[in-house]
Amino acid sequence: MQALIENLVKLQAIELDRARLAQEARALPAETAQAEAALAAAERRAADASAALNREDVLRTRLEREIEAHRQKAARFRVQLDSVKTPAQAEAIEHEIQFAAMETGRLENEEYASLERTETQEAALAEARSQVELLAASLEAIRARVNVRRQELDAQMAMLDASREAVRKLIEPDWLERFDRLAAARGTGIALAENQQCTGCRMGLRPQTWNELREGKLLACDSCSRLLYWDPAMAPAPKPPQPAAIPGAGRAVRKPHQAGG
Repeated sequence: MQALIENLVKLQAIELDRARLAQEARALPAETAQAEAALAAAERRAADASAALNREDVLRTRLEREIEAHRQKAARFRVQLDSVKTPAQAEAIEHEIQFAAMETGRLENEEYASLERTETQEAALAEARSQVELLAASLEAIRARVNVRRQELDAQMAMLDASREAVRKLIEPDWLERFDRLAAARGTGIALAENQQCTGCRMGLRPQTWNELREGKLLACDSCSRLLYWDPAMAPAPKPPQPAAIPGAGRAVRKPHQAGG
């Protein structure tokens, strides 16, 4: 029975290690995905800043054409002003010249605002591109580290699988089937009994069960059904032998009776 308990405990330790490695392996893609998402976000910011710069360039090109057109129109009207014959014609031409000047001023203000936005967007683009470079390098480092770690996990899992198969061959099929069923349902199939409790569910054990476990038996927990065992190594150390009591030791010495007189 002790060999069975030892093999089941060993098997459970292997299964827990395998579960831990499998969980770590499942988490590896998330680390890479997080780095990829950060890089993609930085690339979008860079693309947005670049597109904004292009829009401002297109806008200023249009504004410059319109400004030049208004300036040329004003120049033509000034030439016509010299040849007008009536005050009404002069007033109309003055009005057109004034309108062209106002439109030129408005468009120049728009052009100046565009230049200010361009400066801001150029700084944003430079920062975004710097972030892209840093995050791209970080992603490559993470991919390399994840790949190395995945290979390490695969090697460790292969070793555990070999040990698992070796241990399972040492356990009787009935006990093995029972252990597998419990482990699938509870996460663990065997639990240590300690302080008259099941360490798997922390429920108390009946005195009879506790005594039988201390005798080396393998029993089922009444609460969680896990296989229960007791480890003799956890038994309290025996008390040191006490010296034999000497008859009369510790009694008060009587004083001799003195006659009165």
